[in-house]
Amino acid sequence: MTASTTRPLRWTDWLFAVLMLVLAAVCAFLGAWQMDRLAEKDALVAAVDARLTSAPIPVPAVDQWSSLDYEALVFQPVSLTGAYRYTQTLTVFTSLSNANGQYGGPGFWVMTPFELEQGGTVFVNRGFVPQQYQEAAAIGDLHGEDPGMVTITGLFREPEVAGMMTPEANMSDRIEWVRDPARMALMADPNLAPIAPFYVDLPATVPGELPQGGETVITFPNNHFGYALTWYGFSIVAVVMLGFWLWRQRRPLAN
Repeated sequence: MTASTTRPLRWTDWLFAVLMLVLAAVCAFLGAWQMDRLAEKDALVAAVDARLTSAPIPVPAVDQWSSLDYEALVFQPVSLTGAYRYTQTLTVFTSLSNANGQYGGPGFWVMTPFELEQGGTVFVNRGFVPQQYQEAAAIGDLHGEDPGMVTITGLFREPEVAGMMTPEANMSDRIEWVRDPARMALMADPNLAPIAPFYVDLPATVPGELPQGGETVITFPNNHFGYALTWYGFSIVAVVMLGFWLWRQRRPLAN
């Protein structure tokens, strides 16, 4: 008759088990963190939806620019009083898909400095133009008669961030690649300083008119629930694999 014994676990086995449990705990923690981020993102989307239909507020003054709460202001309608500086207009390359107006495809955002009555300058995104209108936009030919001092309303936007592969600005043709006021300020008249660290998108105007306003894309990537499920899945798999491995290690050995 053959006797069987159970192999005792070695210290290396216990170490492996502890590491697997730590891995499972880390994955569970990351899953919970993603669920927290999901709740935060849902709250932000709800706040922005409510903000979009609210009455415009005065644009933040210069003394507030260094301490702006972008999360509380993004897509908030704001009003500005001042004057456009059309000769300082620059363009930012884009490719407009799912356009609200009649123009789309490759083209440019028309960014014009707006000198505030109370001091400081805000770049205003007057809208989209197709590629063939870039030069006319850059030399300030797409505004008609200069209205002088006006009050306008638009949506508060936080600056875009240039990536590692973002080209340098084309100063001679007044072309930028991101709507970053800090970069765009390098093309502006120094007398317009200080330049606001945010910009403003204008709403749509007359259909077919250029620049074509009202093209603000309001999207919030929200993959947190899927990420949470993935991390929770990794945690479960780690525990199941550890249990199976321990069972294999503890199988009776035949004598």
